[in-house]
Amino acid sequence: MVYPHSLKKLVDVLCCFPGVGPKSAQRLAFYLLGCSREEVTAMARAMVDAKDKLNYCVICGSLAEGEHCSYCSDPGRDQQILCVVQEPRDVLVLERAGQFKGLYHVLHGALSPLDGIGPEELKLEQLVRRIEEKAISEAIIATNPTVEGDATAGYLARLLRPLEITVTRIAFGLPAGGDIEYADDLTLSRALEGRREI
Repeated sequence: MVYPHSLKKLVDVLCCFPGVGPKSAQRLAFYLLGCSREEVTAMARAMVDAKDKLNYCVICGSLAEGEHCSYCSDPGRDQQILCVVQEPRDVLVLERAGQFKGLYHVLHGALSPLDGIGPEELKLEQLVRRIEEKAISEAIIATNPTVEGDATAGYLARLLRPLEITVTRIAFGLPAGGDIEYADDLTLSRALEGRREI
């Protein structure tokens, strides 16, 4: 298909977004072309503003617009419980659930020797230092239920147990509203392992 040069350039740029292939990029490009100049300018300004203003909290590694994120700055949060996640977006997902009221620590990745990501590439030294300095009593490991996430969780458990704190892992299992017959073997296995008394 022959695109006008500026449309091809827009489609190519949109293809850079995760999960956006050529067809989706084309749909997005035509959507943008149907928007007013003001709407497109506002979208572009929001992207540039986010890039210019957002950085990582110096304490936990979550997204912040200053030195500290809103979680680390909130004295009402439980200062003795730390939830360890892989990426900043994981913090937003956990916050959306509205159940966790402690602090976070973002690793910025997971162990993956094939990708060259070892313990040195993660924010592990900062994690140990925080636990020792801030008298953390529990670390909840909330890494993804993948090979890399499980490896990272196991490594964290071995690293943190000598610090004499409680180390827990979030439970995995069946999604709410899901049918057991459609669950895969690993999900069912984890659901059984994570069972609790009712």
